[in-house]
Amino acid sequence: MEIGKQIFGQLAECILDGGAYKATKYFGDKLTVKATRKLFKYNGRKVDNRRKTVEIMFTIGSPNYEEREFIKKCFKAGKSLPVKEIQLKYSK
Repeated sequence: MEIGKQIFGQLAECILDGGAYKATKYFGDKLTVKATRKLFKYNGRKVDNRRKTVEIMFTIGSPNYEEREFIKKCFKAGKSLPVKEIQLKYSK
């Protein structure tokens, strides 16, 4: 499956504008694209909005344990993959 460039822009936009630290897009039960913002320990593992630079790491590949559990829940609920909405996670 080919992943378009606009997906990376959508994930980065969710992190920069939405305030999430992780955004995940599901393309199937074997492929996910994930963008993660670097968290800082001194701030209680939270997003530090005072910094001028933002580091975002993109990951393409098979889902991790948490994502596999979400996929199982989707199948039980009757949703088909790929899931259209992007799953977001926020810091505590």
